[in-house]
Amino acid sequence: MISSSSKTPIEMVYHWEKETPNRVYLRQPIADVWHEFTWAKTVDQARRIASALLAMELPKGSRIAIAGRNTAHWFMADFAIQMAGHISVGLYPKQATDTVKYVLEHSEARAIFIGPMEDPESITNGIPQGCTRITLPYPGISKGDLAWNDMLRENDPLNDNPVPDADDIFTLIYTSGTTGNPKGVTLTYRNAMTAVEGATQVIQPENERLFSYLPLAHIFERAVVEMNSVYNNCQVSFLEELKKFPVQLPQVAPTMFIAVPAVWTRLQHGILEKLPQKKLDRLLALPVIRKVVRRKILTTLGLHNVRFAVTGAAPIPVSQLKWWRKLGLTIHEGYAMSENTAYAFINHPGEARFGTVGQCMPGSECRIAENGEILIRNGAVMQGYYKEPEKTTETLSEDGWLHTGDKGHLDEDGYLHITGRVKDIFKTVKGKYVAPAPIEGLFAKNSDIETMCLVGSGLKQPILLASLSEEGQHKDRDEVEKNLRTTLDDVNPQLEPHELVDAIAITAETWSIDNGLLTPTMKVKRNVVEERFAALIEETSGQRGAIIWQ
Repeated sequence: MISSSSKTPIEMVYHWEKETPNRVYLRQPIADVWHEFTWAKTVDQARRIASALLAMELPKGSRIAIAGRNTAHWFMADFAIQMAGHISVGLYPKQATDTVKYVLEHSEARAIFIGPMEDPESITNGIPQGCTRITLPYPGISKGDLAWNDMLRENDPLNDNPVPDADDIFTLIYTSGTTGNPKGVTLTYRNAMTAVEGATQVIQPENERLFSYLPLAHIFERAVVEMNSVYNNCQVSFLEELKKFPVQLPQVAPTMFIAVPAVWTRLQHGILEKLPQKKLDRLLALPVIRKVVRRKILTTLGLHNVRFAVTGAAPIPVSQLKWWRKLGLTIHEGYAMSENTAYAFINHPGEARFGTVGQCMPGSECRIAENGEILIRNGAVMQGYYKEPEKTTETLSEDGWLHTGDKGHLDEDGYLHITGRVKDIFKTVKGKYVAPAPIEGLFAKNSDIETMCLVGSGLKQPILLASLSEEGQHKDRDEVEKNLRTTLDDVNPQLEPHELVDAIAITAETWSIDNGLLTPTMKVKRNVVEERFAALIEETSGQRGAIIWQ
């Protein structure tokens, strides 16, 4: 590590280009063959693309989008955009055409890099006229206006090392949007510098191997993987496509691994499909073979070298954190937002307190408003929402406090406990408010449930809408109902009378990004769920203790 508090990300790129030119930085699989890029090769390509962007004579600070799965060339395109003095805008590889069109038009993107993705039409059909299409060098991508390899051949590398001002805009991160259109979070280079410098103090990375697979359009992956790699010279390997995750994760065997709760749940279910819980418990209870069993399971997954595991972006059940710890892997939950460059709270290495999202990051302040809302202030807080001054004023106070929209409290040691979203809280006909997140967390221990949404606005008692996990889908219906009733009987005694869950409704369809029930970051779109399943909610309401199947 080096002192990087005064260096922008692109200055760190120049630094490693000079100091460790032959070190392998990026590893990209194509058709199951790993292609390696040293720092010298990576930056040479970025310099040539930067020259091509400058030749387009776009005004300084033009917005340039990057779409597609995480790839080595996503990083290179981002570096080229920075070198050319422009602003990056990430797009999710699975995003509705209308949303793509909105983001590109709202940001006034002048060009877009197009990488590999499952449904390219969803992106390409949303690209407005006048936005130059640049295709990355991967199989199956339709011809655009410009091609990456042609740009490499036709342009000499940029010779100088242009450096942005720390207060220039670094990127626009468009929120995934659980309600309404996504908002463009405006982050400066200083925001990024603050976040990475503070995170480095806490995590102290050194010679790390990272596995990049969560969308780079989201601040979580952008900060913890891309920016971390740039500042701390971490090697980054990319996932070729989702179905290859079980094969390529062990090939990488990362030393730091981040995942959202949905990923941790799927990994857990994969283990339990091969090794049922009762048998696993018996094996882990035997001191002689416990260590061998743990090592074999983690090695099969590719997590045996992980020294720091992180989860965020959504709540994770304490029961699941304890389950992983029994396998010898401690997962550190954190909490942050795009609006503060993913820099707010984390459970520090060796100090994980389950049920909390950790303590304040260095240089951060937190206070709890009278209504329970979490307020955060630090140097990583955004400048505002792009072109939306009214929403900015609603979210940012004049003295720099960010209104997170989340509710919570701090314990005596400064660990933050999150209790839900301010706007997610609903009122039943009894006139009492219910916070859904903590109750959903209690149900999350049931492995038959994949996703869920507690609803109850206008009902006598709340009900739980849920879709089944793969494990649940393969079970007999009677067994699933028995498990769900057991969970319901276990959860309700822990709740206040007005919170008691009347019944559980199982939807026929699995909730996904494709059918519009989840955001690209796997958050439930509560308003869409309630509207889509209004008839099911009405049918289930009042049926005390019932399990209703759509």
